[in-house]
Amino acid sequence: MEQNPWSGSDVPRGALYDRRFEELAAVGKNIHGEADLVDSYGPGPVLDAGCGTGRLAIELSRRAHRTVGVDRDAGMLDAARQKAPDLVWVEGDLADPELVLAGPFDTVVMAGNVLIFVNPGTEGLVITNMARRLRPGGRLVAGYSLAPGGLDVGTHDALAAASGLVLEDRWSTWERGPFNPASNYAVSVHRLAR
Repeated sequence: MEQNPWSGSDVPRGALYDRRFEELAAVGKNIHGEADLVDSYGPGPVLDAGCGTGRLAIELSRRAHRTVGVDRDAGMLDAARQKAPDLVWVEGDLADPELVLAGPFDTVVMAGNVLIFVNPGTEGLVITNMARRLRPGGRLVAGYSLAPGGLDVGTHDALAAASGLVLEDRWSTWERGPFNPASNYAVSVHRLAR
């Protein structure tokens, strides 16, 4: 079986992962672009799928959204639980259709390259499984890097359409930078039919 891209990556974990965002915030950078975008849609309950150390889920909770975080990395979840023990944190695989989550949700957000860190070939299963967690009219918001040979927006749109989702918006940044064929990052918002 092919190694999971997240498990095989050298991305810092836990406190080291958080330190990167603390350093950005210390020099005045907005570290809540994802929360700003998700919040602009006025969501109710949010599922932060691939929540890592909880930065996004915690910020959305501060903005009065009921938020649940799910991740397969126990160490990242431990860091999230230490920072926000009152939030619901679930350890599990996004591709697992038996994953138990308190929903439905108005928004499922997959920030931080989640779709390119799932097991290769399971992207469609992950999208379908997350779409099942949405209320009618709910949104699946996903941001990830675009690289040759990796997940592309055409494939993403086809997988989303197979799950009953329709593209609503697409940007090249969480701050709504315009998307074009030369973009190296995509933020896609797909909506479930009502």
